[in-house]
Amino acid sequence: MPNTNKLAEPLSLAHGPAWQNRFMLAPLTNTQSHEDGRLSDDEFRWLTMRAKGGFGLTMTCAAHVQAGGQGFPGQLGVWDDRHLEGLTRLASAIKAEGSVSSVQLHHAGIRSPKDIVTDVVGPSDDKDTGARAMTLEEVEASRDAFIAAAKRAEKAGFDGVEVHGAHGYLLAQFLSPELNRRNDRYGGSLENRARLTFEIVEGIRAACRPDFQLGIRLSPERFGLKLAEVRDVATELLRDAKIDFLDMSLWDVAKEPVEEEFQGRSLMSYFTDLPRGEVRLGAAGKIMSAAGAAAVIDAGCDFAVIGRAAILRHDFPRRVLADPSYVSPALPVTAEHLRDEGLGSAFVTYMRGWKGFVAEEAA
Repeated sequence: MPNTNKLAEPLSLAHGPAWQNRFMLAPLTNTQSHEDGRLSDDEFRWLTMRAKGGFGLTMTCAAHVQAGGQGFPGQLGVWDDRHLEGLTRLASAIKAEGSVSSVQLHHAGIRSPKDIVTDVVGPSDDKDTGARAMTLEEVEASRDAFIAAAKRAEKAGFDGVEVHGAHGYLLAQFLSPELNRRNDRYGGSLENRARLTFEIVEGIRAACRPDFQLGIRLSPERFGLKLAEVRDVATELLRDAKIDFLDMSLWDVAKEPVEEEFQGRSLMSYFTDLPRGEVRLGAAGKIMSAAGAAAVIDAGCDFAVIGRAAILRHDFPRRVLADPSYVSPALPVTAEHLRDEGLGSAFVTYMRGWKGFVAEEAA
């Protein structure tokens, strides 16, 4: 029987409020908000149910920081003051449930869909997507937009933000030696390719109040990224201590690296063994049970990041802490089950695109 006691312990961070436990809601795409980026009632319900369900940190989906950085339809926006009303309502409701509130800050870069964003941009011209290279002024404007979005989240009453540096979106595109072929100060060496990420982190820390909580999400594989380089970036972020937590998205917390020279140990172990001082470390990837969540803590993480298991049960943390043998419902589940768990119709439709997640309904 796994020992889930550690999961129940509060987690203090260098800045901002302590989390009531070691569970973070993963930032989950749900396509439920309004076309102009304003919060919808469906997205409000989805997130506040998770706060009520016991998550120590309730994170929004990826919220785009520029209109031209949108990554999917119905995406929450944090690029304009028109978004403040919904964001303020959401921050207040999350905190009323005893959960710490955070907005994930995002720009899709070359992954912006052409039918939503007419002028798709990235670090360099990209023939696969038709994206064009950003000018130096546009890179600086996107940096400033991340910082302004953090200020907007702060104004709305959120406890903090997480910078999305993972999954092949804009900041990960700049990190990738394959996708970033610039020859200015944002391209070339790893230091230059990581510059945009560090300037955003430093800018947010300088612009927001001292107790504003700042995290960053990184992924160490796919999308032209190299494990050794991402590990170097993580090392530097931890050493700088400007962030409060590092959220590693690993696809599967138990997997080995894809790069042969790093195999023989878990991908997660390349990050749990880094010196981190007061910065907290969490991992995401197929944590579907009490045993899975406890294993991440036992392996050296400070918190567990819950995605699909939180879609399946809004109160995953409460269930795990009440029952060390808890396992998520078997897939596929019915659309009715998902609606009962607070997913709106747009989110249910989105989940039908995940193979084997939603049961086919009889004609």
